[in-house]
Amino acid sequence: MSPAPPVLKIAFDPVYAHPLPEGHRFPMLKYELIPEQLLYEGTITAGNLFAPAPCADEVVLWTHDKEYVEKLHGQNLSAREQRHIGFPQSPQLTLREFVITQGTIDCCHYAMAHGVALNVAGGTHHAFANRGEGFCLLNDFGVAANYLLKKGLAHKILIVDLDVHQGNGTASLFGNEPRVFTFSMHGAHNYPFHKEKSDLDIGLNDGTDDKLYLSLLQNTLYTLLGQLQPDFAFYLSGVDILSTDKFGKLKVSIEGCKQRDEMVFSQLKSKGIPCVVAMGGGYSPDIKTIVEAHCNTFRVAKDIYGL
Repeated sequence: MSPAPPVLKIAFDPVYAHPLPEGHRFPMLKYELIPEQLLYEGTITAGNLFAPAPCADEVVLWTHDKEYVEKLHGQNLSAREQRHIGFPQSPQLTLREFVITQGTIDCCHYAMAHGVALNVAGGTHHAFANRGEGFCLLNDFGVAANYLLKKGLAHKILIVDLDVHQGNGTASLFGNEPRVFTFSMHGAHNYPFHKEKSDLDIGLNDGTDDKLYLSLLQNTLYTLLGQLQPDFAFYLSGVDILSTDKFGKLKVSIEGCKQRDEMVFSQLKSKGIPCVVAMGGGYSPDIKTIVEAHCNTFRVAKDIYGL
């Protein structure tokens, strides 16, 4: 019997429609529009999409503290903790985070089978073991990386975080874990203003353009892959690096952002390293810009991996 053909698998979030106060709905809208656009244009079919179940507490607790997880389930976060997260607590929001996290874990299995898999949401890199920050409750890359290590499915993991904001929670989680290498290339003068120490941090000056951004990434990623020889990679493909972003402070064009994705996927594929992708941030005033930039990541992944 011939093996099943490779396929592009995409986790989507069926719980995004939880009620949020006015002003919080806009940043969530992209999670509905990205799969709709990809389906409309024919880049994917419904068969590419899967809806994850919530992640089991047992797995989450390999990364997050028990007291914090119990607070999430019990809706017992303090007002201060909710302010740090940026969303008011609700059962739907907690459920959504557990679903997103399982989606990233499921993507790991698909990536090992097909080379790459993507989560429409995820990239919640500001979540620490004992608290949430910056719209992040659980650290999906952190939970998924620990899952791979615990199950013996990976032995050296590279996390490539190219969101404009440093992955402070991820850096904290793996500060003493030599099997996980955290690389964050972000705005030096952007949130979080107290940075944690990743294994490699590249802080970019305000106004960094396509040429400098892509040159730094090309050389750094090539060197890291040669030195580390990872057997698995997570890629946070935030589009808040765009010049149009309200908070990003960089000057990367939408074409430069697409070339970034091409660079990451090409280098990982050339070395046979499975890759799981999460979307991360994006806050351009026009939702069409955000959706187009994120959709480019899916289009590029499909083209480069021949899926």
